[in-house]
Amino acid sequence: MQLSEQELLRRKTREELIAMGVDPYPAETFDVNVTAAHIKRNFDRRPNEYTNLSIAGRLMSRRIMGSASFAEIQDSGVRIQIYIRRDDICEGEDKTLYNDIFKKKMDIGDIIGIKGYAFKTEVGEISIHVTDLKLLTKSLRPLPVVKEVTDDEGNKRTYDAFTDPEQRYRQRYLDLIVNPEIRKTFIQRAKLINSIREFLSEKGYLEVETPILQPLYGGAAARPFKTHHNTLDMTLYLRIANELYLKRLIVGGYDGVFEFAKDFRNEGMSRFHNPEFTQVELYVAYKDYNWMMNTMEEMIEKATIDLHKDTKVQVGEHIIDFKRPWKRFTMFEAIKHFTGIDISEMDEEALRETAKKLEVSLDETMAKGKIIDEIFGEKCEPMLTQPTFITDYPVEMSPLTKKHRSKEGLVERFEAICNGKEIMNSYSEINDPVDQRERFEEQLALGKRGDDEAMILDEDFLRALEFGMPPTAGVGIGIDRLSMIMTNSNSIRDVLFFPQMRPEIKSRAAELSGDEKEVFEKLEKAGKMELVDLKEQSGLSGKKWDKAIKALTRGGFAKVSKTEKGLFVEAG
Repeated sequence: MQLSEQELLRRKTREELIAMGVDPYPAETFDVNVTAAHIKRNFDRRPNEYTNLSIAGRLMSRRIMGSASFAEIQDSGVRIQIYIRRDDICEGEDKTLYNDIFKKKMDIGDIIGIKGYAFKTEVGEISIHVTDLKLLTKSLRPLPVVKEVTDDEGNKRTYDAFTDPEQRYRQRYLDLIVNPEIRKTFIQRAKLINSIREFLSEKGYLEVETPILQPLYGGAAARPFKTHHNTLDMTLYLRIANELYLKRLIVGGYDGVFEFAKDFRNEGMSRFHNPEFTQVELYVAYKDYNWMMNTMEEMIEKATIDLHKDTKVQVGEHIIDFKRPWKRFTMFEAIKHFTGIDISEMDEEALRETAKKLEVSLDETMAKGKIIDEIFGEKCEPMLTQPTFITDYPVEMSPLTKKHRSKEGLVERFEAICNGKEIMNSYSEINDPVDQRERFEEQLALGKRGDDEAMILDEDFLRALEFGMPPTAGVGIGIDRLSMIMTNSNSIRDVLFFPQMRPEIKSRAAELSGDEKEVFEKLEKAGKMELVDLKEQSGLSGKKWDKAIKALTRGGFAKVSKTEKGLFVEAG
């Protein structure tokens, strides 16, 4: 393992601490009785309560001034200043704790425990006067440090902040340390889930768990992930949905069941798609899709108020209002509204011609339902910013949905679209086993045409339906997409602690040191940039800059090329 100079130094310090009899990773409990946020929020009103504090956090900065020092610790994303005097933490003649351990052997990023009392400095900053200090965890890697560079016009610019999205997603632990404001996103996500759970539980529906590894995947149109069970010697699939198992429970006699589920679809990745995602599915007996629309409006409106104390949410440049009632279109009405074309009576050939006119790309495997879905997805969905129900889908698009009670060729289904993307999907569920078998067989035919997202036939599920499933309404809600809206996040990766990523490419920076390493790390992140920009970001000038760029080009780490727009440098 290639280690930087800082990493080597910290490992050496760790060994020195051990040699001094100081455990860099002590096992015993350090009792914490307060947080930085609590002190800052309440000190002015109740200063006398903060006289016997015990708090722990990560050392984020320090200013050593002889026998006294100021520093900052961070706990739960909040920083607070601490004041340390040598004679307060070192009783008697032995000043090792301050002179050697705190000043020389502690680093930014170390986790420490302190005891003391709160006070206000002369400039009015709430701080902790430390009376006892203990190292709880030695950090062996330095935190990213923000550097300031002054340009030719005297403007200060900062570099090296931990802002690169890919690095933030790969090292979420580091992101949470140095960008603590993102913690709010995940707190809001948790509140959203809790709000939905409370709403459904209060209505008397049972929260359940169903298998993630399934011998047959079903409940959605998607490609699965495939694995193998060695003991049973059988192929299994990571579930793409939990629908068919939850319906089995309705057959078994539960009137309402729901599950917060991790589902997996072996599909493309984008800012709206992650192959592992979270959804909540709900099934309620003796209800239909109209009842479910009203219930979902009520639930999401409540969740919005729980999170924001209002029904309105800022999402990018839009204000989205979840106040009931939401706008409603049938699918054919929406397509006519946004394209001016009525496709309700068209056959597959006419639909292909219409898609061509609308410049919607298709492939030969797509049948009637898929073509309609593509037209709607390209021409309507992006136009729907406010929460909108799209209802009454063509039967070809919905193999698990009950046929419409009054409209031939349609089914009783709705999707809720918000901010240009689907956030929920709901059906009046098929409970006729003969009809369901025929729909599955139609899906098998589509699979033979090359549709790798077509559903497969599940004999056990059909057997369950043959015992009798009551009329049932079902819905699936995408928690990740809804979280994006509720937290004003631009990418699904922003609301996932650990999103799926491509394999990390090993950096060549470990082969370098000093100025050359710092310059190359910036270039490697950018890939290619103007030479003048790289020089400015490096903060180097004169001989130091010349030496660094020559070393990089000679060693094959960088290549400088001249274009009409100027000199550009590219990572080798």
